[in-house]
Amino acid sequence: MPILNATVHRIQKMGDAPARLEPAQAPLPQTDILDALLEGLNKAYHAKSKAWGHFSDTEAGAEEASEGSESVSPLPGELADYLAERRDFLALTRGIAERLTALLDAHLSVSGDLIVLDTRFGDGRFLTLALLHHREGFAVDEHLAVIPARQLNLAQMSLAARIDLTQWQAGHSRQYLSWTRDRGGKALAEGFAALLGAVEGVDASGETRTLLRAFSDFVEKEDLPEEASREKTDALIGYASDQASRGEPITLEELSEVLDEQQPKAFFEHIRNADYGLSPEIPPDRKTLSQFRRFTGRSGGVSISFDSHLLGSSIEYDDAADRLIIKQVPKQLKDQIKGKN
Repeated sequence: MPILNATVHRIQKMGDAPARLEPAQAPLPQTDILDALLEGLNKAYHAKSKAWGHFSDTEAGAEEASEGSESVSPLPGELADYLAERRDFLALTRGIAERLTALLDAHLSVSGDLIVLDTRFGDGRFLTLALLHHREGFAVDEHLAVIPARQLNLAQMSLAARIDLTQWQAGHSRQYLSWTRDRGGKALAEGFAALLGAVEGVDASGETRTLLRAFSDFVEKEDLPEEASREKTDALIGYASDQASRGEPITLEELSEVLDEQQPKAFFEHIRNADYGLSPEIPPDRKTLSQFRRFTGRSGGVSISFDSHLLGSSIEYDDAADRLIIKQVPKQLKDQIKGKN
């Protein structure tokens, strides 16, 4: 992933003293170490819980960016100037760092290094920013002595965001911007979104849950054998997890092809015909994916298959009596049973 520009600004926050910005004086040189840092940064970021959306429309007013914001974020305009070469990278990132310093001063009592990178990957161009903290570690010097070593802690990423500049400029997407929201409480999360000028355009966890529900409906409709059902579940989770690891969305048409090479449009047509309201591209939510599993079993003319999250709610298992209790019998099955009687 070629790095076009990179810089680090330090934000110092000591006790009750006001946060202080130590701005970079020059961009970082292109090195193998910087390339390795970017790779680690991307992996850490993709593993985080994120919101997905877009810049608020400036015509809509500041209240759309965040409930507590007082003005529209200058970031989209600054980015446009940077991409048009009317603003240099240091000026762009220093403006971000100054606003972030004020945000930290109000909500967090920690210091950190703000890393900002402008990168190109394939046909896309991305701006990534992350506030990182340090941890104390150890190293071995040239005399084979153990010495203390202060390291960037990629796992402790307080605030971070990624903007797909290519999608933003193309104007066709409403989910080209993602940002973390798993640390520091609601006020900090809203403040960070306001700093970015971001509004949520898609609910990643909600969309992922709807996708999994659509998949469960599809498997039940197709009345697949236990082994085939398990294989498709594994294929779904494998594809979605790979996309999450790369920071890429789940594409419904591509997923449909992964699920069935013989009928590559079957799952896509099922979603379209049932009108689940899903976007063509869905940002995968790791937590939701990790909780999804299908229990299946067939014995003595009885075939049962259900999602694991139903266990303990609409489905209960009595281990002592070896019974499975279904509280909400599907209407189609109920009608069949009543018709038989």
